[in-house]
Amino acid sequence: MTRSQWQRLLENEGSWHGSFTQLDAGGKVLNDTPSVVSLTLLDDGTMRQTIQKRPAGASPSEQVLEYRTLGRGILLFDVGAFSNGSVQWGPYSEFGAELGLIHQDRRLRLVQLFDKQAQLSCLTLIREWQDKIGTEQPPLQIAALVGTWVGEAVTVYSDWQPEQTQATRLTVERLSDSQIRQTLQLPNVPPISSTGQIRGNQIWFETGTQPVQVLLLPDGASSTCPSQIQPRQPFFLEAGWLVRPKLRQRIIRRYDAQGAWVSLTLVTEEKL
Repeated sequence: MTRSQWQRLLENEGSWHGSFTQLDAGGKVLNDTPSVVSLTLLDDGTMRQTIQKRPAGASPSEQVLEYRTLGRGILLFDVGAFSNGSVQWGPYSEFGAELGLIHQDRRLRLVQLFDKQAQLSCLTLIREWQDKIGTEQPPLQIAALVGTWVGEAVTVYSDWQPEQTQATRLTVERLSDSQIRQTLQLPNVPPISSTGQIRGNQIWFETGTQPVQVLLLPDGASSTCPSQIQPRQPFFLEAGWLVRPKLRQRIIRRYDAQGAWVSLTLVTEEKL
């Protein structure tokens, strides 16, 4: 039986220790703030979320949120992975979303924010451990992505149509020092290939209707999204996490050509 969204939220209950790392649009670290985020279900059914931050050289801060229902902009998966954000993109408005992944006693969350000119303005990478801080993964490298990844994609929809599951196969090839190619195979669909240009810790896929930037980040993380959202074109926001050398998770938030949020997909894949 499918669990309710609220039941899925409970997978995030507990005390999460880590930090909020702010980065610029090119992936450069600007600052890092230690944090403790606690989610506690109260006896009356209310969820209390407490966010404590301890910035260097400044006074600690605490924010407390309480809620009994979930907003329109959030969807969760059975394992507790989730995304919360804008349900509609439009010109001349600020826009963004949080993408959250969870594995055993760890969470990795990524916030992507766009300014009123539809340009990616900044990122926040949140790395967390339950109860106490542990060891993180090395920064993501292209070599770690090269290979064939097989797995499963689960998609939930913003209009509450039934969720769907399908097999996935992603092949990543290093063509040269400056080029990479990825080929995605899904059931009953012709393979989709794209070639990206490698520029330091960035990969640029510029041949589609919506050019996409991939940033390779600390703790095996990656951020994938347009560097600037193009009107009247569908687009997606993605966070990836290399949990261990042969296990990767990706969460993808899709918008249609009118800028409306359509679906959320969680991909769990292993390298052959």
